[in-house]
Amino acid sequence: MSTESTRPHFNTTNPATLEGGRSYDGHSTDDAAAIVECCDAAFREWRRVDFEARAERMRSAAAVLKRRRAEFAALMTDEMGKTVTDGLAEVDKCASACEHFADQSSQYLARVPVGIDGADAFVTFNPLGVVLAVMPWNFPFWQVFRFAAPTLMAGNGAILKHASNVPGCALAIESVFRDAGFPDDLFRTLLVKSDAVDGLIAHPKVAAVTLTGSVAAGSSVARTAGGVLKKCVLELGGSDAYVVLDDADVAAAAKVCARARMVNGGQSCIAGKRFIAVQAVRPAFEAALVEAMRAYTMGDPRDEATRFGPLQSVAARDQIHAQVEASIRAGARLLLGGRISDRPGAWYPATVLSDVAPGQPAHDDEVFGPVAAVIEARDEDDAIEIANASEFGLGSGVLTRDLARGERIAAERLEAGLSFVNDNVRSDPRLPFGGVKHSGFGRECAGYGIREFVNIKTVQIARPS
Repeated sequence: MSTESTRPHFNTTNPATLEGGRSYDGHSTDDAAAIVECCDAAFREWRRVDFEARAERMRSAAAVLKRRRAEFAALMTDEMGKTVTDGLAEVDKCASACEHFADQSSQYLARVPVGIDGADAFVTFNPLGVVLAVMPWNFPFWQVFRFAAPTLMAGNGAILKHASNVPGCALAIESVFRDAGFPDDLFRTLLVKSDAVDGLIAHPKVAAVTLTGSVAAGSSVARTAGGVLKKCVLELGGSDAYVVLDDADVAAAAKVCARARMVNGGQSCIAGKRFIAVQAVRPAFEAALVEAMRAYTMGDPRDEATRFGPLQSVAARDQIHAQVEASIRAGARLLLGGRISDRPGAWYPATVLSDVAPGQPAHDDEVFGPVAAVIEARDEDDAIEIANASEFGLGSGVLTRDLARGERIAAERLEAGLSFVNDNVRSDPRLPFGGVKHSGFGRECAGYGIREFVNIKTVQIARPS
Protein backbone atom coordinates (compact mmCIF):
# COMPACT_ATOMS: atom_id res chain seq x y z
CA MET A 1 0.00 0.00 0.00
CA SER A 2 1.26 3.45 -0.85
CA THR A 3 2.16 5.86 1.91
CA GLU A 4 -0.14 8.68 2.98
CA SER A 5 2.16 11.30 1.47
CA THR A 6 1.66 9.99 -2.06
CA ARG A 7 -2.10 10.46 -1.97
CA PRO A 8 -3.67 13.64 -3.37
CA HIS A 9 -5.94 15.81 -1.25
CA PHE A 10 -9.20 17.42 -2.30
CA ASN A 11 -10.49 20.62 -0.71
CA THR A 12 -13.99 21.95 -1.30
CA THR A 13 -15.15 25.57 -1.41
CA ASN A 14 -18.68 26.90 -1.15
CA PRO A 15 -19.13 29.04 -4.31
CA ALA A 16 -21.79 31.22 -2.68
CA THR A 17 -19.57 32.36 0.19
CA LEU A 18 -16.04 31.23 -0.75
CA GLU A 19 -15.85 29.53 2.64
CA GLY A 20 -13.78 26.36 2.81
CA GLY A 21 -15.62 23.09 3.21
CA ARG A 22 -14.56 19.55 3.87
CA SER A 23 -11.21 18.09 2.80
CA TYR A 24 -10.77 14.56 1.51
CA ASP A 25 -7.80 12.25 1.20
CA GLY A 26 -7.53 10.75 -2.26
CA HIS A 27 -6.21 7.52 -3.70
CA SER A 28 -2.64 6.85 -4.76
CA THR A 29 -1.79 5.18 -8.05
CA ASP A 30 -1.39 1.85 -6.26
CA ASP A 31 -4.68 2.31 -4.42
CA ALA A 32 -6.46 3.02 -7.71
CA ALA A 33 -4.98 -0.04 -9.43
CA ALA A 34 -6.03 -2.26 -6.54
CA ILE A 35 -9.59 -0.87 -6.61
CA VAL A 36 -9.84 -1.56 -10.36
CA GLU A 37 -8.77 -5.17 -9.71
CA CYS A 38 -11.42 -5.51 -7.01
CA CYS A 39 -14.07 -4.04 -9.31
CA ASP A 40 -13.13 -6.53 -12.02
CA ALA A 41 -13.50 -9.40 -9.55
CA ALA A 42 -16.93 -8.12 -8.53
CA PHE A 43 -17.94 -7.78 -12.18
CA ARG A 44 -17.10 -11.42 -12.90
CA GLU A 45 -19.63 -12.48 -10.29
CA TRP A 46 -22.19 -9.82 -11.17
CA ARG A 47 -22.30 -10.70 -14.86
CA ARG A 48 -23.85 -14.07 -13.89
CA VAL A 49 -26.66 -12.41 -11.92
CA ASP A 50 -29.98 -12.39 -13.81
CA PHE A 51 -31.88 -9.25 -14.78
CA GLU A 52 -34.53 -9.72 -12.10
CA ALA A 53 -31.95 -9.73 -9.30
CA ARG A 54 -30.07 -6.79 -10.85
CA ALA A 55 -33.34 -4.87 -11.11
CA GLU A 56 -34.12 -5.49 -7.44
CA ARG A 57 -30.83 -3.84 -6.46
CA MET A 58 -31.40 -0.94 -8.86
CA ARG A 59 -34.86 -0.28 -7.44
CA SER A 60 -33.25 -0.26 -4.01
CA ALA A 61 -30.80 2.38 -5.28
CA ALA A 62 -33.79 4.51 -6.31
CA ALA A 63 -35.23 4.11 -2.83
CA VAL A 64 -31.94 5.18 -1.23
CA LEU A 65 -31.87 8.29 -3.43
CA LYS A 66 -35.39 9.23 -2.45
CA ARG A 67 -34.69 8.68 1.24
CA ARG A 68 -31.51 10.78 1.21
CA ARG A 69 -32.57 13.42 -1.33
CA ALA A 70 -32.34 16.39 1.05
CA GLU A 71 -28.84 15.34 2.14
CA PHE A 72 -27.63 15.00 -1.44
CA ALA A 73 -29.19 18.27 -2.61
CA ALA A 74 -27.47 20.12 0.24
CA LEU A 75 -24.17 18.48 -0.69
CA MET A 76 -24.46 19.74 -4.28
CA THR A 77 -25.24 23.23 -3.02
CA ASP A 78 -22.21 23.24 -0.75
CA GLU A 79 -19.74 21.87 -3.31
CA MET A 80 -20.74 23.46 -6.63
CA GLY A 81 -23.43 26.02 -5.83
CA LYS A 82 -26.52 24.33 -7.29
CA THR A 83 -29.77 25.70 -5.93
CA VAL A 84 -31.36 23.32 -3.45
CA THR A 85 -34.51 23.17 -5.58
CA ASP A 86 -32.51 22.08 -8.62
CA GLY A 87 -30.59 19.63 -6.45
CA LEU A 88 -33.76 17.96 -5.20
CA ALA A 89 -35.03 17.67 -8.77
CA GLU A 90 -31.70 16.20 -9.85
CA VAL A 91 -31.83 13.48 -7.19
CA ASP A 92 -35.39 12.66 -8.19
CA LYS A 93 -34.31 12.36 -11.82
CA CYS A 94 -31.55 9.95 -10.82
CA ALA A 95 -34.09 7.81 -8.99
CA SER A 96 -36.33 7.77 -12.06
CA ALA A 97 -33.39 6.62 -14.19
CA CYS A 98 -32.69 3.76 -11.79
CA GLU A 99 -36.34 2.71 -11.94
CA HIS A 100 -36.46 3.02 -15.73
CA PHE A 101 -33.45 0.80 -16.33
CA ALA A 102 -34.62 -1.65 -13.67
CA ASP A 103 -37.87 -1.99 -15.61
CA GLN A 104 -36.57 -1.88 -19.19
CA SER A 105 -33.06 -3.36 -19.34
CA SER A 106 -34.16 -6.94 -19.91
CA GLN A 107 -36.09 -5.76 -22.96
CA TYR A 108 -33.34 -3.46 -24.20
CA LEU A 109 -30.87 -6.35 -24.04
CA ALA A 110 -33.16 -9.21 -25.05
CA ARG A 111 -31.80 -11.56 -27.70
CA VAL A 112 -32.74 -10.58 -31.25
CA PRO A 113 -33.52 -13.50 -33.57
CA VAL A 114 -32.25 -13.32 -37.16
CA GLY A 115 -33.64 -15.39 -40.03
CA ILE A 116 -30.87 -17.46 -41.63
CA ASP A 117 -31.50 -20.34 -44.03
CA GLY A 118 -30.48 -23.69 -42.57
CA ALA A 119 -29.53 -22.31 -39.15
CA ASP A 120 -30.80 -20.69 -35.99
CA ALA A 121 -29.19 -17.32 -35.38
CA PHE A 122 -29.57 -14.51 -32.91
CA VAL A 123 -27.79 -11.45 -31.55
CA THR A 124 -27.06 -11.35 -27.84
CA PHE A 125 -25.72 -8.55 -25.66
CA ASN A 126 -23.05 -9.46 -23.13
CA PRO A 127 -21.30 -7.15 -20.63
CA LEU A 128 -17.82 -5.87 -21.44
CA GLY A 129 -16.27 -5.54 -17.98
CA VAL A 130 -15.18 -2.57 -15.89
CA VAL A 131 -16.22 0.78 -17.41
CA LEU A 132 -14.40 3.94 -16.33
CA ALA A 133 -16.50 7.11 -16.09
CA VAL A 134 -14.86 10.54 -16.08
CA MET A 135 -17.57 12.93 -14.98
CA PRO A 136 -18.05 16.73 -14.58
CA TRP A 137 -19.24 18.89 -11.70
CA ASN A 138 -22.27 20.62 -13.20
CA PHE A 139 -24.78 17.79 -12.65
CA PRO A 140 -22.75 15.84 -10.11
CA PHE A 141 -25.39 13.15 -9.50
CA TRP A 142 -27.34 12.99 -12.77
CA GLN A 143 -24.32 12.71 -15.07
CA VAL A 144 -23.15 9.71 -13.05
CA PHE A 145 -26.47 7.91 -12.70
CA ARG A 146 -27.39 8.20 -16.37
CA PHE A 147 -24.16 6.25 -16.97
CA ALA A 148 -24.22 3.97 -13.96
CA ALA A 149 -27.81 2.70 -14.04
CA PRO A 150 -27.63 1.20 -17.56
CA THR A 151 -24.00 0.13 -17.16
CA LEU A 152 -24.66 -1.90 -14.02
CA MET A 153 -27.94 -3.29 -15.36
CA ALA A 154 -26.02 -4.54 -18.41
CA GLY A 155 -23.83 -6.58 -16.06
CA ASN A 156 -20.72 -4.39 -16.05
CA GLY A 157 -18.68 -2.96 -13.20
CA ALA A 158 -18.09 0.79 -12.86
CA ILE A 159 -15.28 3.05 -11.70
CA LEU A 160 -16.00 6.76 -11.18
CA LYS A 161 -13.39 9.50 -11.54
CA HIS A 162 -15.42 12.58 -10.67
CA ALA A 163 -14.53 16.27 -10.94
CA SER A 164 -12.11 17.42 -8.26
CA ASN A 165 -14.48 20.01 -6.75
CA VAL A 166 -17.25 17.49 -5.90
CA PRO A 167 -15.49 14.71 -3.95
CA GLY A 168 -18.29 14.51 -1.41
CA CYS A 169 -20.82 13.91 -4.17
CA ALA A 170 -18.58 11.22 -5.66
CA LEU A 171 -18.33 9.33 -2.39
CA ALA A 172 -22.05 9.77 -1.70
CA ILE A 173 -22.88 8.12 -5.02
CA GLU A 174 -20.70 5.14 -4.12
CA SER A 175 -22.60 4.90 -0.84
CA VAL A 176 -25.94 4.75 -2.68
CA PHE A 177 -24.97 1.55 -4.47
CA ARG A 178 -23.44 0.09 -1.34
CA ASP A 179 -26.56 0.88 0.73
CA ALA A 180 -28.75 -0.57 -2.02
CA GLY A 181 -27.10 -3.97 -1.66
CA PHE A 182 -24.97 -4.08 -4.78
CA PRO A 183 -21.88 -6.29 -4.45
CA ASP A 184 -18.92 -4.72 -2.71
CA ASP A 185 -16.54 -3.10 -5.19
CA LEU A 186 -18.94 -3.28 -8.19
CA PHE A 187 -19.23 0.52 -8.21
CA ARG A 188 -16.25 2.39 -6.80
CA THR A 189 -15.25 6.03 -6.63
CA LEU A 190 -11.60 6.96 -7.16
CA LEU A 191 -10.47 10.29 -5.72
CA VAL A 192 -7.62 10.97 -8.13
CA LYS A 193 -6.47 13.94 -10.18
CA SER A 194 -7.00 14.26 -13.93
CA ASP A 195 -3.43 13.22 -14.68
CA ALA A 196 -4.33 9.71 -13.46
CA VAL A 197 -6.95 9.15 -16.17
CA ASP A 198 -4.59 7.92 -18.90
CA GLY A 199 -3.18 5.27 -16.59
CA LEU A 200 -6.65 4.11 -15.63
CA ILE A 201 -7.74 3.79 -19.25
CA ALA A 202 -4.63 1.74 -19.98
CA HIS A 203 -5.23 -0.60 -17.04
CA PRO A 204 -5.80 -4.10 -18.48
CA LYS A 205 -8.93 -4.62 -16.38
CA VAL A 206 -10.63 -1.44 -17.67
CA ALA A 207 -12.69 -2.42 -20.72
CA ALA A 208 -14.08 0.95 -21.83
CA VAL A 209 -14.39 4.59 -20.87
CA THR A 210 -17.05 7.28 -20.96
CA LEU A 211 -16.44 10.99 -20.46
CA THR A 212 -18.66 14.02 -20.10
CA GLY A 213 -16.63 17.20 -20.26
CA SER A 214 -14.75 19.61 -22.46
CA VAL A 215 -13.60 19.10 -26.03
CA ALA A 216 -9.98 19.11 -24.86
CA ALA A 217 -10.65 16.44 -22.23
CA GLY A 218 -12.60 14.36 -24.74
CA SER A 219 -9.83 14.55 -27.31
CA SER A 220 -7.31 13.41 -24.71
CA VAL A 221 -9.45 10.46 -23.60
CA ALA A 222 -10.17 9.47 -27.20
CA ARG A 223 -6.46 9.45 -28.04
CA THR A 224 -5.59 7.32 -25.03
CA ALA A 225 -8.50 4.91 -25.52
CA GLY A 226 -7.71 4.58 -29.22
CA GLY A 227 -4.09 3.83 -28.42
CA VAL A 228 -5.11 0.81 -26.33
CA LEU A 229 -8.07 -0.10 -28.58
CA LYS A 230 -10.82 0.49 -26.03
CA LYS A 231 -14.33 1.70 -26.66
CA CYS A 232 -15.19 5.24 -25.55
CA VAL A 233 -18.32 7.39 -25.44
CA LEU A 234 -17.89 11.16 -25.32
CA GLU A 235 -20.46 13.80 -24.38
CA LEU A 236 -18.67 17.10 -24.85
CA GLY A 237 -19.50 20.79 -25.17
CA GLY A 238 -22.35 22.52 -26.88
CA SER A 239 -23.32 25.90 -28.27
CA ASP A 240 -26.98 25.08 -28.70
CA ALA A 241 -28.88 27.21 -31.20
CA TYR A 242 -32.57 28.05 -30.97
CA VAL A 243 -34.13 29.26 -34.22
CA VAL A 244 -36.95 31.76 -33.71
CA LEU A 245 -39.03 31.87 -36.90
CA ASP A 246 -41.21 34.64 -38.26
CA ASP A 247 -44.44 32.93 -37.16
CA ALA A 248 -43.31 32.30 -33.57
CA ASP A 249 -45.29 33.41 -30.54
CA VAL A 250 -42.60 35.85 -29.46
CA ALA A 251 -43.52 36.06 -25.78
CA ALA A 252 -43.74 32.28 -25.41
CA ALA A 253 -40.53 31.79 -27.41
CA ALA A 254 -38.66 34.20 -25.15
CA LYS A 255 -39.73 32.27 -22.05
CA VAL A 256 -38.60 28.98 -23.58
CA CYS A 257 -35.27 30.49 -24.61
CA ALA A 258 -34.65 32.07 -21.19
CA ARG A 259 -35.42 28.76 -19.51
CA ALA A 260 -33.08 27.02 -21.95
CA ARG A 261 -30.28 29.51 -21.27
CA MET A 262 -30.64 29.51 -17.48
CA VAL A 263 -30.81 25.79 -16.76
CA ASN A 264 -28.34 25.16 -13.92
CA GLY A 265 -27.36 28.83 -14.01
CA GLY A 266 -26.33 28.44 -17.65
CA GLN A 267 -23.74 25.82 -16.70
CA SER A 268 -24.94 23.02 -18.94
CA CYS A 269 -23.76 21.53 -22.21
CA ILE A 270 -27.36 21.52 -23.43
CA ALA A 271 -28.23 25.00 -22.24
CA GLY A 272 -29.40 27.24 -25.08
CA LYS A 273 -26.63 29.65 -25.92
CA ARG A 274 -27.31 31.16 -29.38
CA PHE A 275 -30.78 32.55 -30.13
CA ILE A 276 -31.15 33.12 -33.84
CA ALA A 277 -34.16 35.26 -34.68
CA VAL A 278 -35.30 36.19 -38.18
CA GLN A 279 -35.42 39.90 -38.97
CA ALA A 280 -39.19 40.18 -38.83
CA VAL A 281 -39.38 39.22 -35.14
CA ARG A 282 -35.88 39.95 -33.88
CA PRO A 283 -36.63 43.32 -32.15
CA ALA A 284 -39.75 42.01 -30.39
CA PHE A 285 -38.09 38.73 -29.44
CA GLU A 286 -35.02 40.51 -28.14
CA ALA A 287 -37.10 42.77 -25.90
CA ALA A 288 -39.13 39.85 -24.60
CA LEU A 289 -35.97 37.82 -23.94
CA VAL A 290 -34.46 40.64 -21.87
CA GLU A 291 -37.56 40.72 -19.67
CA ALA A 292 -37.63 36.92 -19.34
CA MET A 293 -33.94 36.85 -18.39
CA ARG A 294 -34.40 39.75 -15.95
CA ALA A 295 -36.67 37.51 -13.88
CA TYR A 296 -33.66 35.34 -12.96
CA THR A 297 -32.32 37.23 -9.98
CA MET A 298 -29.38 35.93 -7.97
CA GLY A 299 -30.17 34.49 -4.56
CA ASP A 300 -29.11 32.20 -1.75
CA PRO A 301 -28.95 28.70 -3.25
CA ARG A 302 -30.11 27.19 0.06
CA ASP A 303 -33.45 29.01 -0.23
CA GLU A 304 -36.03 26.88 -2.05
CA ALA A 305 -37.45 30.03 -3.70
CA THR A 306 -34.15 30.80 -5.44
CA ARG A 307 -34.05 30.04 -9.18
CA PHE A 308 -30.52 31.27 -9.84
CA GLY A 309 -27.52 30.85 -7.56
CA PRO A 310 -23.76 31.32 -7.89
CA LEU A 311 -21.55 29.83 -10.56
CA GLN A 312 -19.27 26.96 -9.63
CA SER A 313 -16.15 29.07 -9.00
CA VAL A 314 -14.74 32.58 -9.20
CA ALA A 315 -12.37 31.41 -11.95
CA ALA A 316 -15.34 30.25 -14.03
CA ARG A 317 -17.12 33.56 -13.39
CA ASP A 318 -14.09 35.54 -14.49
CA GLN A 319 -13.74 33.50 -17.70
CA ILE A 320 -17.38 34.16 -18.61
CA HIS A 321 -17.00 37.88 -17.93
CA ALA A 322 -13.91 37.98 -20.14
CA GLN A 323 -15.91 36.37 -22.97
CA VAL A 324 -18.67 38.96 -22.54
CA GLU A 325 -16.24 41.89 -22.55
CA ALA A 326 -14.38 40.55 -25.59
CA SER A 327 -17.68 40.17 -27.45
CA ILE A 328 -18.64 43.75 -26.64
CA ARG A 329 -15.28 45.05 -27.84
CA ALA A 330 -15.90 43.17 -31.09
CA GLY A 331 -19.27 44.81 -31.66
CA ALA A 332 -21.90 43.11 -29.47
CA ARG A 333 -24.36 45.29 -27.55
CA LEU A 334 -25.00 44.68 -23.86
CA LEU A 335 -28.74 44.68 -23.11
CA LEU A 336 -28.78 43.17 -19.63
CA GLY A 337 -26.33 42.21 -16.91
CA GLY A 338 -22.68 41.89 -17.86
CA ARG A 339 -21.23 43.28 -14.63
CA ILE A 340 -19.53 41.40 -11.81
CA SER A 341 -21.34 41.64 -8.51
CA ASP A 342 -19.46 43.07 -5.54
CA ARG A 343 -20.91 40.45 -3.19
CA PRO A 344 -18.48 37.73 -2.05
CA GLY A 345 -18.78 34.55 -4.07
CA ALA A 346 -18.90 33.35 -7.65
CA TRP A 347 -21.83 35.51 -8.73
CA TYR A 348 -22.62 36.67 -12.27
CA PRO A 349 -25.96 38.13 -13.40
CA ALA A 350 -28.26 36.97 -16.15
CA THR A 351 -26.87 38.66 -19.26
CA VAL A 352 -28.16 39.34 -22.78
CA LEU A 353 -26.01 40.38 -25.74
CA SER A 354 -27.35 41.60 -29.09
CA ASP A 355 -25.65 42.15 -32.45
CA VAL A 356 -23.69 38.94 -31.87
CA ALA A 357 -21.64 38.03 -34.93
CA PRO A 358 -18.76 35.82 -36.06
CA GLY A 359 -15.46 36.68 -34.41
CA GLN A 360 -17.05 37.26 -31.02
CA PRO A 361 -16.68 34.66 -28.23
CA ALA A 362 -20.46 34.78 -27.67
CA HIS A 363 -20.89 33.60 -31.27
CA ASP A 364 -17.96 31.25 -31.80
CA ASP A 365 -17.25 29.69 -28.40
CA GLU A 366 -19.17 27.89 -25.68
CA VAL A 367 -20.03 30.40 -22.93
CA PHE A 368 -20.64 28.20 -19.90
CA GLY A 369 -22.76 30.59 -17.89
CA PRO A 370 -25.88 32.80 -17.89
CA VAL A 371 -25.20 34.72 -21.12
CA ALA A 372 -27.77 34.73 -23.94
CA ALA A 373 -26.50 35.72 -27.40
CA VAL A 374 -29.05 37.11 -29.88
CA ILE A 375 -28.15 36.71 -33.56
CA GLU A 376 -30.24 38.12 -36.42
CA ALA A 377 -30.96 36.07 -39.55
CA ARG A 378 -32.55 37.13 -42.84
CA ASP A 379 -34.99 34.23 -43.06
CA GLU A 380 -35.47 30.55 -42.22
CA ASP A 381 -32.69 29.28 -44.47
CA ASP A 382 -30.22 31.83 -43.17
CA ALA A 383 -31.15 31.01 -39.55
CA ILE A 384 -30.56 27.31 -40.10
CA GLU A 385 -27.25 28.00 -41.83
CA ILE A 386 -26.12 30.11 -38.86
CA ALA A 387 -27.28 27.44 -36.40
CA ASN A 388 -25.29 24.75 -38.20
CA ALA A 389 -22.16 26.89 -38.65
CA SER A 390 -20.70 25.72 -35.35
CA GLU A 391 -18.12 23.18 -34.31
CA PHE A 392 -20.71 21.85 -31.86
CA GLY A 393 -23.82 19.76 -32.43
CA LEU A 394 -25.43 18.72 -29.17
CA GLY A 395 -28.88 20.28 -28.75
CA SER A 396 -31.03 22.66 -30.81
CA GLY A 397 -34.47 24.19 -30.81
CA VAL A 398 -37.11 25.58 -33.16
CA LEU A 399 -39.74 28.14 -32.14
CA THR A 400 -42.75 28.32 -34.48
CA ARG A 401 -46.55 28.18 -34.48
CA ASP A 402 -46.44 25.77 -37.46
CA LEU A 403 -45.72 22.39 -35.85
CA ALA A 404 -45.22 20.62 -39.18
CA ARG A 405 -42.65 23.25 -40.15
CA GLY A 406 -40.93 22.88 -36.80
CA GLU A 407 -40.88 19.09 -37.06
CA ARG A 408 -39.34 19.21 -40.53
CA ILE A 409 -36.58 21.59 -39.44
CA ALA A 410 -35.87 19.69 -36.22
CA ALA A 411 -35.82 16.27 -37.84
CA GLU A 412 -34.07 17.06 -41.12
CA ARG A 413 -32.15 20.32 -41.10
CA LEU A 414 -30.52 21.05 -37.76
CA GLU A 415 -27.16 19.35 -37.19
CA ALA A 416 -27.49 18.17 -33.60
CA GLY A 417 -28.05 15.06 -31.53
CA LEU A 418 -31.24 16.50 -30.03
CA SER A 419 -33.74 18.96 -31.48
CA PHE A 420 -36.84 20.21 -29.65
CA VAL A 421 -39.78 22.19 -31.04
CA ASN A 422 -41.27 24.92 -28.80
CA ASP A 423 -39.49 23.59 -25.73
CA ASN A 424 -36.04 23.62 -24.17
CA VAL A 425 -33.68 20.69 -24.69
CA ARG A 426 -33.21 18.31 -21.76
CA SER A 427 -32.14 14.75 -21.14
CA ASP A 428 -34.49 11.88 -20.30
CA PRO A 429 -33.63 8.25 -19.47
CA ARG A 430 -36.18 7.13 -22.08
CA LEU A 431 -34.53 9.02 -24.96
CA PRO A 432 -31.04 8.70 -26.46
CA PHE A 433 -28.71 11.54 -25.52
CA GLY A 434 -25.54 12.68 -27.28
CA GLY A 435 -24.15 14.86 -30.03
CA VAL A 436 -22.30 15.14 -33.30
CA LYS A 437 -19.23 17.07 -34.48
CA HIS A 438 -17.18 18.39 -31.53
CA SER A 439 -20.03 17.61 -29.15
CA GLY A 440 -18.85 14.02 -29.10
CA PHE A 441 -20.02 10.59 -30.19
CA GLY A 442 -21.94 7.66 -28.81
CA ARG A 443 -25.21 7.83 -26.90
CA GLU A 444 -26.38 7.65 -23.32
CA CYS A 445 -29.82 6.68 -22.01
CA ALA A 446 -32.56 4.50 -23.51
CA GLY A 447 -31.80 1.30 -25.39
CA TYR A 448 -29.14 3.00 -27.49
CA GLY A 449 -27.19 3.99 -24.38
CA ILE A 450 -27.26 0.64 -22.62
CA ARG A 451 -25.95 -1.05 -25.77
CA GLU A 452 -22.83 1.17 -25.90
CA PHE A 453 -21.00 -0.94 -23.32
CA VAL A 454 -21.94 -4.47 -24.31
CA ASN A 455 -20.52 -7.03 -26.68
CA ILE A 456 -23.07 -7.20 -29.52
CA LYS A 457 -22.50 -10.84 -30.26
CA THR A 458 -23.67 -13.01 -33.16
CA VAL A 459 -24.57 -16.63 -32.40
CA GLN A 460 -25.44 -19.12 -35.14
CA ILE A 461 -26.39 -22.77 -34.66
CA ALA A 462 -26.52 -25.10 -37.64
CA ARG A 463 -29.62 -27.22 -37.84
CA PRO A 464 -29.18 -30.99 -38.30
CA SER A 465 -29.34 -31.93 -41.97
